[in-house]
Amino acid sequence: MTLHQLQQWMDSKEDEHLEFKKAENNFHFEKLVKYCAAIANENGGKIIFGVTDRRPRKVTGTQIFREVERTKAGLIERLRLRIDCDEVAHPNGRVLVFHVPARPIGMPIHIDGAYWMRGGEDLVPMTADMLQRIFAEAGPDFSAGMCPNAVMDDLEPDAIEDFRRRWVVQSENRRLEKHSVKQLLADAELVDGNDITYAALVLLGKRASLRRLLAQAEVIFEYRSSEVVGPANQRISFRVRAQIECSRKAFGKVSRCLISREPTHFKWL
Repeated sequence: MTLHQLQQWMDSKEDEHLEFKKAENNFHFEKLVKYCAAIANENGGKIIFGVTDRRPRKVTGTQIFREVERTKAGLIERLRLRIDCDEVAHPNGRVLVFHVPARPIGMPIHIDGAYWMRGGEDLVPMTADMLQRIFAEAGPDFSAGMCPNAVMDDLEPDAIEDFRRRWVVQSENRRLEKHSVKQLLADAELVDGNDITYAALVLLGKRASLRRLLAQAEVIFEYRSSEVVGPANQRISFRVRAQIECSRKAFGKVSRCLISREPTHFKWL
């Protein structure tokens, strides 16, 4: 842990992964526990004590938690997470940096009967929709499942070739150009032998096949400028594969597909 790294954090924007607290002389341990739980629930981050929270930030130093190892042991006991802490000897005073890991997949952290998250400058109980998303992480991946009645003829050849072109550009692997269709889709884990995954059907399926096999399917593109919980900056829904190409141009590269049942929704985030 270096002064240069500390300065980089001080210069950056405070977000869900970075929390600054001046806390020169007092900060209750129970409050620290709740902040660590909230940051873990939001996929991990750091709490930095002894620094003002508004830019341009300044080091003021802190005298809290003088027994760092004892504090770490207490956090591990309460949260069942390994939380590390660095003491930084800055010319303007002592700085504490708590490194909070992300919660386990599908397991939000609760303290005193509540699942905490940050809401502006305060801690608030997690919203129902965020809890639902976290619990759903541990569920089966519907997109990797096989569609029982789908066959290779349900996939659109033009869409497959478009997928091939995009993959070649993305991976810079020219050998993909010579792969058979089955080999190409198998390498992408979209098919397994003659079995077609739901992901393949959504990405590459013919319009008639989508209507027949996934009549309630809806493709939702969401754009978010950050990982902060709340409404998306932009959201568009599509019900047929033919429309996806136009939306790709508007939203750019797709990085992840989350698919869930009842109703069947396909979210590209």
